[in-house]
Amino acid sequence: MKYLNGEDAVKAIKPGDRVYIHGGAATPHYLLKKLAERSAELWNVELVSISLQGQAIVTDPQYQNSFRMNSLFVSECVRGAVNDGRADYVPIFLSEIPLLFRRNILPLDVALVQVSPPDKHGYCSLGVSVDIAGAAIQTARHVIAQVNPRMPRTLGDGIVHQDKFDTMVLMEQELPEVTSGNPQDEIAHRVGAYCAELVEDGATLQMGIGSIPDAVLGSLTNHKELGVHTEMFSDGIIPLIEKGIVTNQHKKKYRNKTVTSFLLGSRKLYDFVDDNPAVAVLNIDYVNDTSVIRTNPKVTAINSAIEVDITGQVCSDSIGTYHFSGVGGQMDFMRGAALSEGGKPIIALPSTTRKGESKIAAFLKPGAGVVTTRAHAHYIVTEYGIAYLYGKNMRQRAKALINIAHPNHREALEQAAFKRFHNYEFERTYY
Repeated sequence: MKYLNGEDAVKAIKPGDRVYIHGGAATPHYLLKKLAERSAELWNVELVSISLQGQAIVTDPQYQNSFRMNSLFVSECVRGAVNDGRADYVPIFLSEIPLLFRRNILPLDVALVQVSPPDKHGYCSLGVSVDIAGAAIQTARHVIAQVNPRMPRTLGDGIVHQDKFDTMVLMEQELPEVTSGNPQDEIAHRVGAYCAELVEDGATLQMGIGSIPDAVLGSLTNHKELGVHTEMFSDGIIPLIEKGIVTNQHKKKYRNKTVTSFLLGSRKLYDFVDDNPAVAVLNIDYVNDTSVIRTNPKVTAINSAIEVDITGQVCSDSIGTYHFSGVGGQMDFMRGAALSEGGKPIIALPSTTRKGESKIAAFLKPGAGVVTTRAHAHYIVTEYGIAYLYGKNMRQRAKALINIAHPNHREALEQAAFKRFHNYEFERTYY
């Protein structure tokens, strides 16, 4: 395969094209830079991606007449553009995104991906972000690959022969790195400790990145024979694998392997997964398939939220009408865990925002999106304890959730609950 320079490679993109951008830590920033340099020649180019990392230059306001992001997840670098009206957001389960490409709902003209160098057999790896990239490569009319020696060679569904790429550009760049949560965050440690109490030996874990997931993982050092089947993982899982706590020996799918769809963290993480046969990085429509998730034992899915109302409705993608993230894979795993034998779907969050507002709310903010419905909510965890909602009626749910709200907000929540449900327990306290 002959390598082209970036300027010539992106000439394949024409006005009006729909272009897929590889996401996560695989965001091909060099190709995006070369695409931005062509902005004067382009207009009405639609850019499709999930979570981009780093500064995505094509979302800058100066390029809004040339490019418009149609984002499948609202990551930090596109959040401003989405909420300013310069970009769009498609709410969709991660597991179903490949169907958008395969069913020609969002047919792709060009795909921009980042891969490891070809091995002696001509095979590259999609590295840290397999997720929806495989479906994009299979369906796009033209595929441009940035070949980056810094991209780890991960094993699984991301192995792609160089013949699948119409154009290859050689450019070595450091991958975006994301540091985990604040190790001094006492609230996160308390939330994590409560979550860890719910994790049984032999459980299969799903969780993301941040202070609370790291706190949960840090609280599992006395557990045994855990498995991992998760849409993404970060540095926090490495110590559990190295200490033999994560063994994956009880899983039904990919036994003895840690399964993920993408990775996001430090260079240590990227080096850890490089050519590591104990880690399988697979397509998102498999990893997040509820029928696959449920086959594993004691699936314990730990996800976050922006706010939860007193009936158990979980808002995870917006602050009122302000788009903050996306639907993502939360419901894929909440439902999969609920259907798993001994499974536990968990929503974990601090009881208050940084401004002191209660995250346990009488009502969700106007315009807030419900990602996990009240019928799907089982466990809600804050630093004040665990609320188990499954099988409880509306008044029982309110009482359980108020008990784990911040003490400063419980009186107001109880008054709201009495007004709504006329519960004698609330009445006895305040009326």
